[in-house]
Amino acid sequence: MSVRSLCLAILSFGDATGYEIRKESTDGRFSYFEDASFGSIYPALARLESEGLVTVREEPQAGKPARKVYSITEAGRAEFISSLCEPQAPDTFKSPFLLIALNAAQLPPEVVRRALERRRAQVQEELRLLTDTHKDTACPHPGSGWTRDYGIACMNFTLTYLEEHGEALIKIAEDAASPHTAAAE
Repeated sequence: MSVRSLCLAILSFGDATGYEIRKESTDGRFSYFEDASFGSIYPALARLESEGLVTVREEPQAGKPARKVYSITEAGRAEFISSLCEPQAPDTFKSPFLLIALNAAQLPPEVVRRALERRRAQVQEELRLLTDTHKDTACPHPGSGWTRDYGIACMNFTLTYLEEHGEALIKIAEDAASPHTAAAE
């Protein structure tokens, strides 16, 4: 998904400022789809506006510059739906934790153990956010519940895997650190 499509997706849920779009793409319900920086959002919004896919209005603020609020147009909705009909790129998954796991044999066991604990805590927090979103948000988009439930299922699977196989990862580090294993190699 491009930043352009991400902006249209967020605006399809309602009007937003560039800051709100950034917040949704990093910490909000759209954080699971694509990363977008301010440096990519504002140029994308400017292009979308020049193409008539979004409109912008200025809202005055006391003691501050007026804020720009973007709205999707019907042409923007059509463009967004068209972009979703294209074959999607493969999902990407980047994990600093997996880099630690890959190199477990080169790390002290306590480093691996801490990494596992941090990963469990991160996944539990993601699960809490997804679950809280389920309780607090009545989203008008019918696919929202399915998407959230998919995320919850993925997080639950990850937690189960870490619980059932985490000790095996620690053992890799312990075996590599033990003197009799190193001498046998």
